[in-house]
Amino acid sequence: MQGSCLCGDVVFTVTPPLRDAVACHCTQCRKVSGHFWAAASVPMAGFRLIRDDGLAWYRSSPAATRGFCCRCGATLFWKPDGEDRMSFSPGALDGPTGLTVAEHIFAADGGDYYAPAGPPPLPSPAPPVLQASCLCGGVRFSVPRPEGGITACHCTQCRKLSGHYAASFDADEAGVRFEARSGLAEVTTPAGAQRGFCTGCGSSLYFRAADGAFSVEAGVVDGPTGSTLTGHICVADAGDYYALDDGLPQHPGRE
Repeated sequence: MQGSCLCGDVVFTVTPPLRDAVACHCTQCRKVSGHFWAAASVPMAGFRLIRDDGLAWYRSSPAATRGFCCRCGATLFWKPDGEDRMSFSPGALDGPTGLTVAEHIFAADGGDYYAPAGPPPLPSPAPPVLQASCLCGGVRFSVPRPEGGITACHCTQCRKLSGHYAASFDADEAGVRFEARSGLAEVTTPAGAQRGFCTGCGSSLYFRAADGAFSVEAGVVDGPTGSTLTGHICVADAGDYYALDDGLPQHPGRE
């Protein structure tokens, strides 16, 4: 099976046997993916890099490094030290995966706006202005608390970049204030939109549509968002390895 980042500057193959995906809700995985990450795994003998022009690594802990594309920000790999295996994003695979999400881990660290299984919780209290940051801290900014809900997107672009699927909330870009932006970069999509990410750690940060509409990835918010997940869009492009069981509205394309 072949996989790639959004821009194509990282391409890889994985050869079975593959371990099914594990959905991780730790703060690190939520920061880099913008929502939460799901990772499958393969022995190194079954992993091959075809193209690594954009591949960068960030040491996220003493025990592991995270691989991402520094040109489009796609979350791709997690490599534990001393283990002969590579964890990879099933959202990066091209075509059916034949995988499933086998378990959820670090559920207690999940965002306030969703539940790992079942319907999302009620909105929790949050200040009127939220603080947000990437994993490495090279990008930090404040953004007004969402006035509406948070939407999950399953389009191919969002799955390639997040490694699973994305969740974001609409925001007035004029109200965004950057405290640090040393690693900030944007990639332009074929449709003329811009996606913001950190080149230091690969964290997905925001999306600016071609018409100027702006949204922030919910996973980069430090603390509660004060909002809740309200629906799923582009489910016609959803991955084959997960099911949506939260009872929220599902739209095959964009609303």
